[in-house]
Amino acid sequence: MTIPEIFETMEYGAAPESAAEALAWLVDQGDRFGHFIDGAFTTPSDGFEAKNPANGNVLASLSQATQNDVDAAVKAARRAQPKWEKLGGPGRARYIYALARLLQKHARLFAVLEVMDNGKPIREARDIDVPLAQRHFYYHAGMAQLMDSELPDAQAIGVCGQIIPWNFPLLMLAWKVAPALAMGNTVVLKPAEYTSLTALLFADICLQAGLPKGVVNIVTGDGAVGEMIVAHDDIDKIAFTGSTDVGRRIRAATAGSGKALTLELGGKSPYIVFDDADLDSAVEGLVDAIWFNQGQVCCAGSRLLVHEPVADLFYAKLRTRMGKLRLGDPLDKSIDVGTLVDPVQLQSVSEMINANPAGERFVADVDVPEAGCFYPPTLITGLHPADTLMQEEIFGPVLVSTTFRTPEEAVQLANNTRYGLAATVWSENVNLALDIAPKLRTGIVWINGTNLMDAAAGFGGVRESGFGREGGWEGLAAYTRPKGTRRPLKEIAAFEGDGAPQDTVDRTAKLYIAGKQARPDGGYSRGVYSKNGALLGHASLANRKDLRNAVEAAHAAKGWSATTGHLRAQILYFIAENLVVRHAEFADRLNNLTGSRSGAKEVDAAVQRLFTYAAWADKYDGQVHGVPIRGVALAMKEPVGVIGAICPDEAPLLGLVSCMAPAIAMGNRVILAASEPFPLAATDFVQVLETSDVPAGVVNILTGAHADLAEPMARHLDVDAVWSFGAAAHSAVIEKAAAGNLKRTWVNHGMARDWMTSDGEGRAFLEAATEVKNIWVPYGE
Repeated sequence: MTIPEIFETMEYGAAPESAAEALAWLVDQGDRFGHFIDGAFTTPSDGFEAKNPANGNVLASLSQATQNDVDAAVKAARRAQPKWEKLGGPGRARYIYALARLLQKHARLFAVLEVMDNGKPIREARDIDVPLAQRHFYYHAGMAQLMDSELPDAQAIGVCGQIIPWNFPLLMLAWKVAPALAMGNTVVLKPAEYTSLTALLFADICLQAGLPKGVVNIVTGDGAVGEMIVAHDDIDKIAFTGSTDVGRRIRAATAGSGKALTLELGGKSPYIVFDDADLDSAVEGLVDAIWFNQGQVCCAGSRLLVHEPVADLFYAKLRTRMGKLRLGDPLDKSIDVGTLVDPVQLQSVSEMINANPAGERFVADVDVPEAGCFYPPTLITGLHPADTLMQEEIFGPVLVSTTFRTPEEAVQLANNTRYGLAATVWSENVNLALDIAPKLRTGIVWINGTNLMDAAAGFGGVRESGFGREGGWEGLAAYTRPKGTRRPLKEIAAFEGDGAPQDTVDRTAKLYIAGKQARPDGGYSRGVYSKNGALLGHASLANRKDLRNAVEAAHAAKGWSATTGHLRAQILYFIAENLVVRHAEFADRLNNLTGSRSGAKEVDAAVQRLFTYAAWADKYDGQVHGVPIRGVALAMKEPVGVIGAICPDEAPLLGLVSCMAPAIAMGNRVILAASEPFPLAATDFVQVLETSDVPAGVVNILTGAHADLAEPMARHLDVDAVWSFGAAAHSAVIEKAAAGNLKRTWVNHGMARDWMTSDGEGRAFLEAATEVKNIWVPYGE
């Protein structure tokens, strides 16, 4: 085209990026790659081909890892880990800083290689993926530098197995490797089968940075290699990003192993447009939300919810904008939408859309290349909330939509999903936007923007979008553990006896559900005896129906989560006051139950614990993250929801209070399975709750066999988290059953806590009782 023709048509011309340097690097490696283990590349072996999805050209031959390869990588990581940790934060920071600098020096090479391997537009890889990967290494170099002073009680977990997806190959590597190394861990990383090349280029710069051998190990292959990493006995932590189905299998596979686990999974994120929004800006934001990386984004704004008064106008603007999108060679700098990652993914998207009979489909009138895995931008309107495309992740350039009438309906539609990763709210009314954001059950909310990410602000979701965060201070928790070692838990059996009742008047110990004492559904109770065999009373045996009733009561008390920290603190103080009044009675009861003489000390500790969490109730604040935008990212601490807890056997009153107090202080509702051998301390405590203004359903107490309650509690879809400080066997049962809806779990794996000391309280309990929601709020005209 001539210059006058360009000005006349305003059409883009071709602006190809050269692939010469990337191809030269591949040639230098012989176009064949082994694994990167113990600081060196292994001899290439049989495996699979890396192909350019835009044209099908073979880029390189990669090796399929065997069990021996994985074993060698883990052994190298284990051997290197103690020296890497002992290097200290400042020592590690220098290496991580060097990696960041090398990522900058080779930025264009990484960007081009990523595009050739993945199919995303070069503008996205060049301007977003690679700079953000660099940012993560710079940020976590700083985290390493500050670890000794800011995290003095934390230490490395050990060897981390990391499995990353194909949609953001380099960025996902940075999200996982940088914090792991910063905290003193070593890693065995498996990139996605489709997109392994930038991970192997990263291995090359690890050599250039002089990174000690074995600190970073990379093995390539299909899902079978990931399974080997997950199952490996000498790996301490698994970090996985990928589909919810695979995440669910990993949760079940690691159950009871003691491995730490973080899962960043799928999403079906709502994109909410109110009638007062800047519609043109919202359309541009939507282009970024759903057609960025061809919709192959776990947090893609794939579910458009439009306010009815502006729906027709907004759809018209959106269809017009879709017609201006350009598909084509991803290495062309003027291309908006590239290619899907593989023919398998193209087929999956096509079949899913073709199987949908609902709504009205609009396909952008754009030129679609005949070769390559291209799919045209598509909009489907008029869907119902229950339609498959409104509920299931498409993972392609397809936007589905419906309308809403009121803000309340918008929230209901937005939360009508099993996922909870991200959400976007468009409104010029900041009061409305900030009212809606906390009501959305997601880990991230963007206001008048989308896909805003930074190393300083944790990324991650809730519900079936997984658990844990990547980035920020909260993301470091996934790569550290408390210093010191725990002793194995000594399990306690209930006393047996056949003696006469200690009290002449029978004391009926019922369950406590919905603010009332309730008889057990099964109608069974068991005798509770003292050490000398005297009958102290009978405790109800709860079953799954009693648990169901307790869950219903807890959900009916959801207003507790909206109360102020000040109000929750007052009630906790009141509980403590009422417990003090009955100090002697509870001390005597504990002595009789446990056969010890420490009852008074346990009551004192329980009172102190109530005061501690009353103090924390209005002080466990969030943060304003320093993100590089003109705006703020507000990290808000929110209650998890309904928490089920298997309370410790060894501290029948203190253990129950230690589980209850932090949970309700943060606004959760709880279902407590009381000490199995000594349940009467909990049933006596019910009387304290009844006189302390605790709203009905906020605290529910069940007695009986923990084995009968642990699995139903973990399987229940309306329980949001389960804690277990009971017998070791419950940990595996809970973690496996929790895979159903991927709820958070916090279990002891048979290790004991000293409930009488600071080991039984503190920030670990508050962190387990809260979710972090990052709300991004840009500002300015």
